[in-house]
Amino acid sequence: MQHQTHQQTRTLDPTCLIVEDSRFDQLMMTRVIAKSAQRMGVKVAATLQSAREALAEGQISLILLDNNLPDGIGANFALELASDPRLAQIPVIMVSDWPTPFMWEKAASAGVLYVVNKSEFGTQYVQQAMQRRPKRRPRIS
Repeated sequence: MQHQTHQQTRTLDPTCLIVEDSRFDQLMMTRVIAKSAQRMGVKVAATLQSAREALAEGQISLILLDNNLPDGIGANFALELASDPRLAQIPVIMVSDWPTPFMWEKAASAGVLYVVNKSEFGTQYVQQAMQRRPKRRPRIS
């Protein structure tokens, strides 16, 4: 009997991590990713802890981040990402219902590319973030 080995092939497509606790908004963001010109996989995390676990598992190319989550504030998580040299290179787009000036300030300090109201979020933000990815500006911690 002949023994066959199967190699698992890893997809080289970029992966977007959606950090959002609302199922409705998770689906909306997933649809936007699917419509973007960039072919991209999607992982969803409903909490910051789940997001940390997803980031530890592997390559994430883009993060869509809500500000109000069950276990913390998205803008604070963006600052946490900025303090990790490996994670600081991942583009972050904050997608929030009510962006506040305080959130904008924290997001800017963390190097977040865009702060967008959920009703205005569209493929142009994803495409621009992915185009800018290799030339990612440094975040300030």
